[in-house]
Amino acid sequence: MVAAFDYRQAVEVRDGLARHGVRYLFIGKSGAILLGFPDTTQDADLFVDRNPENGRALVAALLELGFALNETQSAEIIQGKDFIQLKNGPFDLDLVFAPDGIERFEDAWGRRVEVEGFPVCHLDDIIASKAAANRVRDRESLPRLRAFREYWVQHRTSDPHAETRRRREDEGP
Repeated sequence: MVAAFDYRQAVEVRDGLARHGVRYLFIGKSGAILLGFPDTTQDADLFVDRNPENGRALVAALLELGFALNETQSAEIIQGKDFIQLKNGPFDLDLVFAPDGIERFEDAWGRRVEVEGFPVCHLDDIIASKAAANRVRDRESLPRLRAFREYWVQHRTSDPHAETRRRREDEGP
């Protein structure tokens, strides 16, 4: 059984891709979890800006992270194939260059939410993508995601680091 995707892996992805200047957003359930959605997932889903330069940077970052990419996978990443599933690294990773329900990366980038340095698709984009994909597992999670959205919108702050500071204050010196 594959271990669930966890925060440590999200940090590895964030830091590794940042070192190479990769433009991407966490999307799917991993993105929702980073926004506070109480659930688990087996992999991380990344919505990647589709252009050859970004693709080459992503290949370099993935190799550095320990993914054993073959020539075909590297070429597909550089070309920006719509969907690439990687199970040949330290954790499972889905690369999505054309998610259902989102027209352009630039639009999603403009709506992104930064959470502790993680670039995350806005929850509305995550919900739209899952609704458009219309898979059974997505249809099952949509009511909980929509309920979480109501909570998230009410409790969200314009300061992306407020929650981190609040947790540190609660922990004390």
